[in-house]
Amino acid sequence: MPEFESVTLVDPSSSLTATFVPEAGMVGTSLNEDGAEFLGQRRGLAAYVSDAKTMGIPILYPWANRLSANTYEVDDAVVALSAGTDGVRTDEHGAPIHGVLAAHPGWSVTSRSDNSLTAELDYGADPRLLMVFPFPHVLTQRVTLADRTLTIETTVTPTTATSVPLCFGYHPYLRIPDVPRAEWTLTTPGMRHLPVDDSGIPTGEHSAWAGGEATLRDTTYDDGFDQVPAGAVFALSGGDRRIEVTFERGYPAAQLFAPSADDVVGIEPMAAPTDALRRGGYRYAVASSPEVAQFSIRVS
Repeated sequence: MPEFESVTLVDPSSSLTATFVPEAGMVGTSLNEDGAEFLGQRRGLAAYVSDAKTMGIPILYPWANRLSANTYEVDDAVVALSAGTDGVRTDEHGAPIHGVLAAHPGWSVTSRSDNSLTAELDYGADPRLLMVFPFPHVLTQRVTLADRTLTIETTVTPTTATSVPLCFGYHPYLRIPDVPRAEWTLTTPGMRHLPVDDSGIPTGEHSAWAGGEATLRDTTYDDGFDQVPAGAVFALSGGDRRIEVTFERGYPAAQLFAPSADDVVGIEPMAAPTDALRRGGYRYAVASSPEVAQFSIRVS
């Protein structure tokens, strides 16, 4: 694997640090305090770069999670996707998954300080990206670490008159160090549950999700949700540690992922539910009004 420069941010008010790698898709690779790591390392950065095996905090763009087919239609334009072409990857069922920006090298750092980092990707400047998602725009990430809180702000700015569908998300893999997974407690807000089939695609059914807290024990999740209120707080806790994920703005949908074979919980902020790029119901960024979405991760 080639050497990539990492950028480590330092919280001015604590010993918490956060590390990102702009040249590998702006992936967050560490959220650490005095040797205690709060992000799931999974297969590591090398596997993320070579095989898009997710870890840390990856962006899922321009769609989060799976699509139910290899085509989608926006405003009467049909886009065909081919596995292994133009960054498209598929899961074990052949479904296009997690968009095309895994470990993408096109990010440019535009500003940097001890506790903040801003990078942008000119999506419209890459013909291969436009083959998959033909909506020219600039994608900007601003990451800030302060007061024990990592904040990730994402801005989508159209560069032509064509509006840009918003179906992206992030996949923070969280963990409580030195506490067994079975003892972790997951807290969720009230929202709407969107059951998925055996291939991870929403069935079209829905039901109320009251929220609350529950100890994980041997529970697994790969569940979708919508009607997530702005400002909703999810939390993972264990021992004397607590990680809060706040959907501050622009994320009305979520996915919870807690596999049996890995000690991580994914609390995923999403701009639209899984498969929205095919089913509709998403918002747009328009030329006159760039869209900003923001979530934060607080460690206490």
